[in-house]
Amino acid sequence: MSASKPFILLFNPVRHAKGYYEDLQRVARTEVVTSTSRQELYEDLKTKYKDIAAIYRTSASGAVAGNFDEDLIQHLPESCKFICHNGAGYDQIDPQACLKRGIVLTYAPDAVTEATADLALWLLLGALRQLNPSLGSLRAGNFKKGVGFGNDPQGKVLGILGMGRIGRALKKRTDPLGLVTRYYNRSPVSEEIAAGAEYVSYEKLLAESDIISIHVPLNASTKHLIGAEEIAKMKDGVVIVNTARGAIIDEAALADALESGKIGAVGLDVYEKEPVINEKLLKQERALLVPHLGTHTVETLAKMEAWALENARRGVLGEELLTPVPEHVELAGRLKSQQH
Repeated sequence: MSASKPFILLFNPVRHAKGYYEDLQRVARTEVVTSTSRQELYEDLKTKYKDIAAIYRTSASGAVAGNFDEDLIQHLPESCKFICHNGAGYDQIDPQACLKRGIVLTYAPDAVTEATADLALWLLLGALRQLNPSLGSLRAGNFKKGVGFGNDPQGKVLGILGMGRIGRALKKRTDPLGLVTRYYNRSPVSEEIAAGAEYVSYEKLLAESDIISIHVPLNASTKHLIGAEEIAKMKDGVVIVNTARGAIIDEAALADALESGKIGAVGLDVYEKEPVINEKLLKQERALLVPHLGTHTVETLAKMEAWALENARRGVLGEELLTPVPEHVELAGRLKSQQH
């Protein structure tokens, strides 16, 4: 009986949406990958995984096989038609390589919004108030001795780089703090979506913001979007918050600007070469750093898992997908029509 069910290969076990996973197992055969390296995975894809219909993956899936680049995609069996990622950022996966193979990539953008915006707000306030040096001082037994002053948010200009779901959610959270919000996006959003935030040019956002919070995806055009040249255009003492992807900022340039005082403080959840972090940045007291915790809550991880599993279920059963990535909307429609 189970042999007739579509085969979904999970690159990570489901830890939170267990009830949902049990429901999925009634309509699909599921297995968690046991390969321990890319080469072993390639061999397994020829044998025990040769008939997979879909892949479920998380941001931690690269630990086994690395990024889902063109080489890996080329090794997937012809039967594989869906890769279902449980996060919003899918820079670890090559969407063009998937398109060439007729594989639809899905993601889970809505599931991550609230938790990531919550953490962005915490990093923003923590960096603005210079909380990191005070935490170190207290633990060293000095209490408040030698701790510098922070700043209030009221009246400061918050520049949101990328007015997508998380950027908008952060704006909503910062409104009660009295921040003046401006944003830069590839194109202006509607007045209703902007909710009072002013659209400005990238140059103006860099030059006039007291705080810059980054919410753009990582791709070829956004890698090192902020480097030494861009930092030089910013206000002295600017605060930078990043909960998007580390490589959007040139981390070495960021560390140098912190050391020189050009940047007043940073609040970072993501890093250019995770889990490795620039040594100079690690030693900098005015850097409030957390280890990629944006979605690291029980509730949010459960939503992410359920979202990706639902995309996988719909895909293998020929139903309309929840969220194919923007580049794959057309392919998803074609695949669905072929299945019927």
